[in-house]
Amino acid sequence: MSLAVVKPKQPEQTEPAKVVALQMKPKRDFKRTARRLGVYLASNLLPPLVCATLLLLLWQIVFGRAGATLPSPVQVWKEAQDLIVDPFFVNGPQDIGLGLRVWTSLQRVAIGFGLAAFVGILVGATVGQSIWAMRGLDPIFQILRTVPPLAWLPISLAAFRDSSPSAIFVIFITSIWPILINTAVGVRNIPQDYRNVAEVLRLNTFEFFWKIMLPSAAPYIFTGLRIGIGLAWLAIVAAEMLTGGVGIGFFIWDAWNSSRLPDIVVALFYIGIVGFVLDRIVGALGSLASRGTSAN
Repeated sequence: MSLAVVKPKQPEQTEPAKVVALQMKPKRDFKRTARRLGVYLASNLLPPLVCATLLLLLWQIVFGRAGATLPSPVQVWKEAQDLIVDPFFVNGPQDIGLGLRVWTSLQRVAIGFGLAAFVGILVGATVGQSIWAMRGLDPIFQILRTVPPLAWLPISLAAFRDSSPSAIFVIFITSIWPILINTAVGVRNIPQDYRNVAEVLRLNTFEFFWKIMLPSAAPYIFTGLRIGIGLAWLAIVAAEMLTGGVGIGFFIWDAWNSSRLPDIVVALFYIGIVGFVLDRIVGALGSLASRGTSAN
C-alpha cells in the first residue's frame, strides 16, 4: 500500500496582510504609470527641446556679433520682451498684444475656412459621384488651386469694396481646393460593396451621404481639411499685410515699415505655433472621425 504525500496546508492570509498587499498594488501601478509617462515625455519632448536649444545657440553665434543684419535671440528678448511676456495687453486701438492680433486673424480664418469646408465637401461629394463631372471640372480645379493667395486680393477688393470680407474671400478661395479635390477622390474610392449595400437597403440620397459616403471618405476629407487649414492660415497673414487692420499680418508689415525686426521675429514664432496647433487639432479630429485609418 502506497502512502499518499500530503502537502501541508498553507496558512490563510491574515487580514492585515491583505490590507498591506492592497496598499502596495496602487503604489506599484503609480510607479509603473509614472515610469511610462517619463519615458513618453523624454522620447517626445526632449529631442525637440535639444534641437531648439542648438538652433538658438547657433542663431546667437551667427548674429550676436556687432553689425549683424538680423537680431540675435538676446536682442529679440531685450527689445520685444513685452510682446513675449504679455501677449494680451491693450494700450490703444493699434497698440495691442500679439495674442489679441492672432485672435482677430483666427476669427477671419474660422469664417473663411468654415465656408470652404462646407462648400468643398458638398461640391466634392457631388463631383465624386459623377465621372463626367470629375473629368470636366478637375482640370479647372487644378488650374485655380495654383493661383497664389495674393493674386486673388485685387479681385476680392474690387468685388467687396471692404478689407475684412476681401480677406475672408481670399481664405475661402485658397483653402477650398484641397478640400474639394480630396473629397471627390475619396468619394470615387468608395468600395462598390458599400454602394451595393446601400441599394439593397434602399437608402435615399441623404442617408447614403450621411451613412456611407462620409464615413468611407473621411480619411480623404480630413487630409484635405488638414492641408486647407494650413493654406488658410498662410493666406490670412499674406492678405492682412495689404488690407490693414489689427491682425497679425498687418502687424508684421507695420513693424517692417518701422524697422522693428525683433517684433517681426516674435510675430513669426506666434504664427508658426498657431499654425502647428491648428494642424494638430484638425489631424486629431481626422483620426477620431476616421478611427485611425488613412487615405491611400
